[in-house]
Amino acid sequence: MCLGVPGKIVSVEGTLATVDFWGVKREVRLDIVDEPVAPGDYIMNHVGFAIRRIPPDQIDETLALYDELLKAMSEDDLMAADVRGEINATEEKKRG
Repeated sequence: MCLGVPGKIVSVEGTLATVDFWGVKREVRLDIVDEPVAPGDYIMNHVGFAIRRIPPDQIDETLALYDELLKAMSEDDLMAADVRGEINATEEKKRG
């Protein structure tokens, strides 16, 4: 199963955005996002691509759902592992 990870856009340069994922910043491509985005917007990221802009009225609910998901699921749960994998890949890319 593949799952996107929500993040907040910090800056945009052409088709690249710097996105904050729970305090970790990562570059994300904007080539396939469903509508234009700007700093302050939230997107759903999947394997380094913004796949959709999260509507402002859904941001709080989306972030709360992901926080709950990560807290409630065990380390060996596949969905939680996918989200953690996206976050860990972001951290590894940042280091190196």
